[in-house]
Amino acid sequence: MADTKKAWWQTGIIYQVYPRSFQDSNGDGVGDLKGILERLDHLQWLGVDAIWLSPVFPSPMADFGYDISDYTGIHPLFGRPEDLDALLQAVHERGMKLLLDLVPNHTSDQHAWFLESRSSRDSPKRNWYIWQNAPADGSLPNNWLSVFGGSAWEWDGPSQQYYYHSFLKEQPDLNWRNPAVQEAMFNVMRYWLQKGVDGFRVDVLWFIFKDEQLRNNPPNPDYAQHMPAFDQLLPVYSTDQPEVQEITRKMRGVLEEFDGDRVLVAEVYLPIKQLVTYYGIDNKGAHLPFNFLLLSLPWDALQIATTIDQYEGALPADGWPNWVLSNHDRPRIASRVGAEQARIAAMLLLTLRGTPTIYYGDEIGMRDVAIPFDEIKDPQGLNMPDKNLSRDPARTPMQWDGSRNASFTDGSPWLRLDKNFARVNVRAQKENNSSMLSLYRRLISLRRQEPALSEGTYTSVYADNQLLSFIRQKEGSPSFLVVLNLTHRPCYFRPAGFPFGGTVEISASGEWEGSTVSNVIALEGDEGLLIRLDAHQPFLL
Repeated sequence: MADTKKAWWQTGIIYQVYPRSFQDSNGDGVGDLKGILERLDHLQWLGVDAIWLSPVFPSPMADFGYDISDYTGIHPLFGRPEDLDALLQAVHERGMKLLLDLVPNHTSDQHAWFLESRSSRDSPKRNWYIWQNAPADGSLPNNWLSVFGGSAWEWDGPSQQYYYHSFLKEQPDLNWRNPAVQEAMFNVMRYWLQKGVDGFRVDVLWFIFKDEQLRNNPPNPDYAQHMPAFDQLLPVYSTDQPEVQEITRKMRGVLEEFDGDRVLVAEVYLPIKQLVTYYGIDNKGAHLPFNFLLLSLPWDALQIATTIDQYEGALPADGWPNWVLSNHDRPRIASRVGAEQARIAAMLLLTLRGTPTIYYGDEIGMRDVAIPFDEIKDPQGLNMPDKNLSRDPARTPMQWDGSRNASFTDGSPWLRLDKNFARVNVRAQKENNSSMLSLYRRLISLRRQEPALSEGTYTSVYADNQLLSFIRQKEGSPSFLVVLNLTHRPCYFRPAGFPFGGTVEISASGEWEGSTVSNVIALEGDEGLLIRLDAHQPFLL
């Protein structure tokens, strides 16, 4: 049987841009669309295939763009509609793709839909949101909590009802049980797809349906005081309801109304067995339900290797895997595992089977930045100041060079930069063959050149409490062995019954490259090897 040609989103690499922090073009201290356009050469040089933009739509910015007041406009802070058109054209001219954030769970409380809904109980759009009467005993409609702290119910005095908000009170949830809401959001998708956008990352997709009976969520027996207040309850009735699968299928159908390989990427923080259901029946759901396992697992070789095997085993037939190390909601990989192990993480991300997503700045090893309390902007941090949950540290400006403000802005940056930007920046690392940036670029380049790495099979080889290893192979192409030491201590790779030989193509330190290895390898701490295997070995296809 002929091998099926993979779509671009299977063999390619996605790069997340947080627009506020990528490049400011007008000196107001906030990144914008023209700034992204100015920096496209970096992304093309790096070798990524698609750019995903966090929201750039009109918004009061209560949650920095995830509270949208107009789904088909552009916030003046980021530029004009023509600036997005120009960016889209430039991205396509470079052979890359552009993905937008779709935020279907909630709108801003300033969106025309909600203003109309709130205006009267008799409003034609009243049922576009989730409204409930106050119970006779004066309690709340149920015990559901907001992700950002407190109850998820907000009293509306003028209309004498509560409305539901999974996040801030300024972000009322849409009622996806209403077919008019569904069609309105599908038309938003069509608007951008007609402009040529290549797909969407769908924000909190697993939140969009709620239990029709609004039953109370049960308490979380594992809750501890350091955890977000939201985690006091298990959100079994407020998230991940069965109806979301049909909506995901319909969203996929909207994409398929248009030519080209448009992609639907779904934000879904769920255990593996629930996560894989978002591929849908016959793979007609999300193309890529985001796999956040590497964001949450302890940095432990045996746990990670076991979970990779579980994920690979749980994928539906023809379901395509994907991997993420960092994003705008979670601490950066370099802060979670340290600078040395961030290099190992890069090797893992870019050699596993499936589509990798790189968070801006990870390619130079940017870390979380300490933001003083009086400079915190993130509502999650402001609402729960005692829990150190602000997402600002992972959203600081991109470090382009060692000049003032790292060349991010001529003005005053909206968030402070890391004090290390004079040393840790794109320009300095571009000129250093041993830098994190050089490692990323070489891994990406090799991945693009070698079918085994971009689309081949994954076979686990060995893992212990320090080391994990696996083989990537594709018939008719060179095969690769990946050996990663996830600790700072030396270790030995010597799996029983596994004779091998090959040449080190890329190493985390750079010091092994060109060496021939066979059968037993003594690895230094923080070392990773990508080995091109000799042909005609017994375990190969």
